[in-house]
Amino acid sequence: MKAIINYLQEVRVELKKVVWPKREQVVKLTVIIFIISTLVAVYMGGLDFGLTKLLETLILK
Repeated sequence: MKAIINYLQEVRVELKKVVWPKREQVVKLTVIIFIISTLVAVYMGGLDFGLTKLLETLILK
């Protein structure tokens, strides 16, 4: 039991050292992640569609 209490006290001390980001920074970075994810999804979807059509064309000829 003492080990658990000691561990939790150390966790609390370490959490006080953490520099938490401001709300504006979190929102900004979240928007950037959504934009990048969307761009990658569109690119990969387009690439998949294009390669599928190319393969269909090659197989049907």
